[in-house]
Amino acid sequence: MSGAGTLFYKEILRFWKVSFQTVAAPVLTSVLYLLIFGHVLENHVKVFGSVGYTSFLIPGLVMMSVLQNAFANSSSSLIQSKITGNLVFLLVTPLSHWAWFLAYVGAAVVRGLAVGLGVFIVTVWFAPPDMAAPLWIVLFGLLGAGMLGALGLIAGLWAEKFDQMAAFQNFIIMPMTFLSGVFYSVHSLPGFWLAISHLNPFFYMIDGFRYGFFGVSDVSPWLSLAVVASSFVGVSALALELLRRGYKLRS
Repeated sequence: MSGAGTLFYKEILRFWKVSFQTVAAPVLTSVLYLLIFGHVLENHVKVFGSVGYTSFLIPGLVMMSVLQNAFANSSSSLIQSKITGNLVFLLVTPLSHWAWFLAYVGAAVVRGLAVGLGVFIVTVWFAPPDMAAPLWIVLFGLLGAGMLGALGLIAGLWAEKFDQMAAFQNFIIMPMTFLSGVFYSVHSLPGFWLAISHLNPFFYMIDGFRYGFFGVSDVSPWLSLAVVASSFVGVSALALELLRRGYKLRS
């Protein structure tokens, strides 16, 4: 097995050994969101014409779970290795920065999609959504998980202690996720906040992902694809450059 493949396998085992915490717990959290918001707002909120609120909510919760867990996987792995000191065992190997990137981001994508699939399987019983364009679902799921895996890699390289990582997640990832239209259509927002939402790349991930289910969205799915793809390329390029330089890896 190649070095990248071995590291990828190690990262998969790392989160799967504690799957009750890394997979089952996020699924339960999303189900609670669905039960609370769906029950309270089902008869009060209509989006996309005839789409019920619970059906509208499910793709948003699935994508939110994918994004948050992809970020958590790569970021937590790196910061734990740096703090415990076992990162030195990777530094002495002849692995290239590409191998590091593919292994960490690949494992983050697997965890993100595993949690997202779990959320979908559990929540689909409440209000089975249509699948108008399945390829869009897969495409945005992969791009979103890949981008957040790369962003988690950057955060893990930058952070030197757990509270820095917590700050990154609580003040950047969580707000951008919750303000991306998971629980609402951005067209219901006032003009100022609507404009702010359009600056959030997470909005385009969720809106494009939701388009795959209903065939309608707040903005064109092609615009969403362009924004998400360019964001993925930009974040990945930055992560690769930091890995190539060994940023905060050897200090």
